[in-house]
Amino acid sequence: MNSTATITKLLIANRGEIACRVIRTARQQQINTVAVYSEADANAMHVTLADEAVLIGPAPASLSYLDQDKIINAAKQCGANAIHPGYGFLSENATFARRCAEEGIIFVGPPASAIDAMGSKSRAKQIMQAASVPLVPGYHGDEQHAEYLLGEAKKIGFPVMLKAAAGGGGKGMRQVMQESDFNAALDAARRESKASFGYDIMLVEKFLTQPRHVEVQVFCDSHGNGIYLFERDCSVQRRHQKIIEEAPAPGLSEQLRQQMGDSAVAAARAIDYVGAGTVEFLLDGDKFYFMEMNTRLQVEHPVTEMVTGEDLVAWQLHIAAGHPLPKRQEQLTCHGHAFEVRLYAEDPDNEFLPSTGLLKRLRFASGDNIRIDTGFNEGDTVSVHYDPMLAKLITWAENRELARQHMLYCLEHTRVTGVTTNIPFVHRVMQHEDFAAARLTTHFIPEHAHALHPENFNSALLPIMAFCLYHASLTNASDLLPAKLSNWRMNHQRQQLLPVQCNNSGYLLNVSAQADTLTIRHEQQQWLVSGRWQNEQLTVTVDGFTTSFAVHPDNEGGWVLFANGQAWPFSLQRPDFGTHEDSNEGACLAPMNGTVVKQLVAVNETVTKGTSLLILEAMKMEHNVRAPADGHVTEFFFNAGDMVDGGAMLLEFANAE
Repeated sequence: MNSTATITKLLIANRGEIACRVIRTARQQQINTVAVYSEADANAMHVTLADEAVLIGPAPASLSYLDQDKIINAAKQCGANAIHPGYGFLSENATFARRCAEEGIIFVGPPASAIDAMGSKSRAKQIMQAASVPLVPGYHGDEQHAEYLLGEAKKIGFPVMLKAAAGGGGKGMRQVMQESDFNAALDAARRESKASFGYDIMLVEKFLTQPRHVEVQVFCDSHGNGIYLFERDCSVQRRHQKIIEEAPAPGLSEQLRQQMGDSAVAAARAIDYVGAGTVEFLLDGDKFYFMEMNTRLQVEHPVTEMVTGEDLVAWQLHIAAGHPLPKRQEQLTCHGHAFEVRLYAEDPDNEFLPSTGLLKRLRFASGDNIRIDTGFNEGDTVSVHYDPMLAKLITWAENRELARQHMLYCLEHTRVTGVTTNIPFVHRVMQHEDFAAARLTTHFIPEHAHALHPENFNSALLPIMAFCLYHASLTNASDLLPAKLSNWRMNHQRQQLLPVQCNNSGYLLNVSAQADTLTIRHEQQQWLVSGRWQNEQLTVTVDGFTTSFAVHPDNEGGWVLFANGQAWPFSLQRPDFGTHEDSNEGACLAPMNGTVVKQLVAVNETVTKGTSLLILEAMKMEHNVRAPADGHVTEFFFNAGDMVDGGAMLLEFANAE
């Protein structure tokens, strides 16, 4: 019979929302917690939540959160007898799991042998094939010469998907539609895999044209028991990374649900798994194929918690201490429906480029059916060194449509300023008729790219913005207006031209004030506006229609109006006196801090507009810097391996005459 132990002090070898999430459950179980942090995270939420905190190094993860010696030494220093790795960083590192065991520290995760077995996608496929788990047709062998892999791709038939044998999260993955694109895609996938995981071994699989990504949550204990806690649909992705997850997966028959659950448990048992794991499948109609197994807790575990009522972190701690599973399969139930949205600091309208900076405003929606998991406070800085996920927004309801409506409400009442976020984009996704009807595939976003394009500015917001600027002038809340409007008299109109700027566009409005009503004109449009503004909540009546908006100051003399999940910054347009700065015409600037990976063209080589000139790696993703026009590069200012700051001039480009 297996021995049990008591976890007395738990060190969380992670940061952000997952560290906070683990700390909260440990606290409920009266387990003392220890946070580790880098210099960049000295004031982070997880540091203040934990009972103790240990500084482990500079900001780069390789010198802090990925440094095994520092993590182990921190545990010894503070007397922690268990380590929870969260997800990412060291969570699927077999060497780290082994070191914990050697040091007599409980690793809250699977044994190193299970991590090894699933750490290589190619080896995992071989194990699953032996366990009779269905596989996508593909090549998972050791031969890695480019010509050989191309030959295997031809046998499979294009399109194919290249995948890094190690790792996950969309890193090292490339879709190849035709043979002529294969070698370039292979080079890019290998580079990204090497940078992210230290390995560049690839596998080749048949690319399914309309698949769904459905994963099954499994748990196993050290007593030979295994169960599944139903499934999640994670089909809506960008760059092969999930942004919306839901549980249960819509449209599955009970028979198919059980078949997938049984296959997932068989996959876990094939590697003598212990703890929380996720078996990911591609679902094509009523056929499913093993994709990979994540040997850790998933980012999206909250939706499973919402529909089962179980605390999966509590289960992890229970099993890590040597106890049997808390429940048997027949005792588990799935009730209602849950969604999770990953709130990222990124710009979906600019190839999802990460956004960094100070969180000037960070306010979340609240309600009985809303859960927020975050590791950020208002006033924190989103750093270039780590993943840009700000929070996870989770909603639950009795059925899918109500849960979707709750999430739309949650998105519309979440306020973030200081960085660009994906809130408007995700709001458009969840409003789309195909999403509402659960017509989901992993290609949802590219297939609906046109419909998901950002909304044009709605001129109906102009009178609301003008009312705010006028009100700010009356209450002396701002000194925005060049001439105050507050000296009007009863039954006498006072008129003012009001130049409003929103999204880099200017609008000249004519404002007439009489009693408590404004008449606002712009071109051929006219609005009658009245309302009240209190505690950053605006209730306004425009032409007899009353609605409410949140309006926050942006700390730069302007304001931000939140409407339908979209943040609209606006201010009084300042006179344009011209600029004395260089325009940087002909220059290609770094969009953010990063590392130059490769120069793709030679100096003076003629290129066409849109040609990739240079690859920049930032926040674990590769970004192509493209030619702004037909022409040629006259000079590169950085070489491969050089670190660059956001806004730095990467190269000089000459347009073709």
